[in-house]
Amino acid sequence: MTIDTLIGKMEVVFDITEQDGVIHGTARSDAETVDFLDAVADGNRLTWSQAVTTPMRLTLKFEVTVEGDSMTGTSKAGMFPASKVYGSRSSAT
Repeated sequence: MTIDTLIGKMEVVFDITEQDGVIHGTARSDAETVDFLDAVADGNRLTWSQAVTTPMRLTLKFEVTVEGDSMTGTSKAGMFPASKVYGSRSSAT
């Protein structure tokens, strides 16, 4: 995934799974790995938040739409403008 932030593009790997109707996920970058919080799937829409410490301590709120193997949406951090989020499913095993 790519997140277009005010400080530039960030490349992040989202690992998302569903078990017994519950969505679990992590976001992994070169700087840190954080868990998804309060993930909710509603049709092809997925929302969650995550607490990051890099490049600064923030809580990000994500809202994305999944279409096939693609995901697009936004990430919002407090008073900052929303950042575009986009990417596609990896075939990694």
